[in-house]
Amino acid sequence: MAEEEIKKTTATSDVEAQAPKSKAAKKGKRIVNSGAVHIQATFNNTIISVTDKTGAVLSASSAGANGFRGSKKGTAFAAGVAAEKALEIAKKNHALNSVDVYVSGIGLGRDAAIRAVSTVGIKIDSITDVTPIAHGGVRPKGERKP
Repeated sequence: MAEEEIKKTTATSDVEAQAPKSKAAKKGKRIVNSGAVHIQATFNNTIISVTDKTGAVLSASSAGANGFRGSKKGTAFAAGVAAEKALEIAKKNHALNSVDVYVSGIGLGRDAAIRAVSTVGIKIDSITDVTPIAHGGVRPKGERKP
């Protein structure tokens, strides 16, 4: 009986030793020196995504994820808090030190989010506005009228 118990315990320990590690443990943390910050500022919320140069997301945050609710999500203060949180995570986990900023939308959080990037201590290489601009649309379907 005692030998069977010993065999069972050693068998389970062998299985545990052979079990594959989780992906996060295998992959480790990537060191990214330069990246991009994408700011989407709407009237109702501000979403900040920090990516590397290829577009893989390193960290993200929004005003709603930081506890702001209702009309407070669209404020400049909420955008600043969201940007600081996303950038602190990227700086701590991935050693990010310089970024290109891409701003989209017409919300109140545009400027506050950009200011938050510099207050965290990350160097801004460029700021680009990628807000889509309406141009009258495409030609309507059907015959042209004389």
